Amino acid sequence: MSVAAPFPASSHRRDGDDEPLLDARIVVGAGKGDLLTSNMEQETRTSSSGRTNRYIGSEVKIFGVELSPDNVAVAMVYFVQGVLGLSRLAVSFYLKDDLHLDPAETAVISGFSALPWLIKPLYGFISDSVPLFGYRRRSYLILSGLLGALSWSLMATFVDSKYGAAFCILLGSLSVAFSDVVVDSMVVERARGESQSMSGSLQSLCWGSSAFGGIVSSYFSGSLVDAYGVRFVFGVTTLLPLITSAVAVLVKEQCVLGSARAQNILFASPSFLESSREHIIELWKAMRQPNVFLPTVFIFLWQATPQSDSAMFYFTTNKLGFTPEFLGRVKLVTSVASLLGVGLYNGFLKNIPFRKIFLVTTIFGTALGMTQVFLVTGLNRKFGISDEWFAIGDSLILTVLGQASFMPVLVLAARLCPEGMEATLFATLMSISNGGSVVGGLIGAGLTQLFGVTKDRFDNLAFLIILCNLSSLLPLPLLGLLPQDNSDTISHENEDIEMKSN
Repeated sequence: MSVAAPFPASSHRRDGDDEPLLDARIVVGAGKGDLLTSNMEQETRTSSSGRTNRYIGSEVKIFGVELSPDNVAVAMVYFVQGVLGLSRLAVSFYLKDDLHLDPAETAVISGFSALPWLIKPLYGFISDSVPLFGYRRRSYLILSGLLGALSWSLMATFVDSKYGAAFCILLGSLSVAFSDVVVDSMVVERARGESQSMSGSLQSLCWGSSAFGGIVSSYFSGSLVDAYGVRFVFGVTTLLPLITSAVAVLVKEQCVLGSARAQNILFASPSFLESSREHIIELWKAMRQPNVFLPTVFIFLWQATPQSDSAMFYFTTNKLGFTPEFLGRVKLVTSVASLLGVGLYNGFLKNIPFRKIFLVTTIFGTALGMTQVFLVTGLNRKFGISDEWFAIGDSLILTVLGQASFMPVLVLAARLCPEGMEATLFATLMSISNGGSVVGGLIGAGLTQLFGVTKDRFDNLAFLIILCNLSSLLPLPLLGLLPQDNSDTISHENEDIEMKSN
């Protein structure tokens, strides 16, 4: 399947930038597949160009959006989120070659690094309710950038144990997750009162910036590891979060320092506690509704099936001898393929009912994921296809399908959000989805250990791949938990969906 590093950035089941090397199944998040991915990350943004009438003097436009200082800041934060993929291959090789970890241990660290993405609503609540030095957005962006720079500087210098690496990777993930929530809130603010056309334009600017950053990092990630080593790449990555801190000064925001509310909005304040209590009660009431709870259960279970990403990364590097430079090229291909996946969904699948999309993409993904067995057993060479070309073709096809299959998750999550709680409930649903992906990664780590797959033993890898792929079919009997679909409604809601690479 897709080739990349088992280091999540976001979200999600795995997005196209976050797919561990030749993932044995369809990837969805960072497709059903980074932290993770990352994650990953990819997400819904009901956003618009926001308040462009205030910047009439601006003449330069991208995607129809005037490059006001605010919009430049938003685009640059998304670009940083994409370009941080520069470190993913370096992290994977560092854990494998420098720390000499087994695939199961690497998978556990990847799952651990995704934890900050499970509590994203908390970051939004803190940013909205507790101004830092008088600002709700600017200060937190600066802090997020500094935190990210700290984490990667430690990776470049002092870290020499798996526990230190796990902690620093966690800090870096927290930095990206927090800045993601803050910039999302800025985009939502700019959406109020704007036309649907302008909203789509800002979506294109945001997602395009992130995708461009992901493609740039994909091109250089492997060659830099080959030429200069992982510590050098970590050092270069240290500079990237500082861009987020630097562009924070472009954010136009009213200082609230000195107001009674800003001075007294401490966690011990009765009004603050009461507001928090009411907010949690409203969220719980919304989650308890059957039309929200049941589809959420399906999404979690669909994401929680086991993954064999780390094992495949070790196989392709230790057994097949794939170099960091080659893996960087494959990552570049999959980054471009993620764009094709979004185009496939928007062009042909967005009006198809959810149940049918999940059914078809899951079955196709399971069948195509079995092609990993060809690579493990060497059958591809019997057909005259080299391992390298098979890896590239396999990654291209499965990433396109994986990205297309992830879009319905975003659309469904957006549909479940009742009016008045859109941002909070959507962030909660995405956190639950990310939680399912983390569970799937941990189950995969346990199975990797159970099958005896290590950094130099791959006798049972084919059986692990087959089991992980077949497990993707387990949630299909629960498709009845999903709502019945109205094609017109789906078509309308798809116009407000954006997918972002992590």
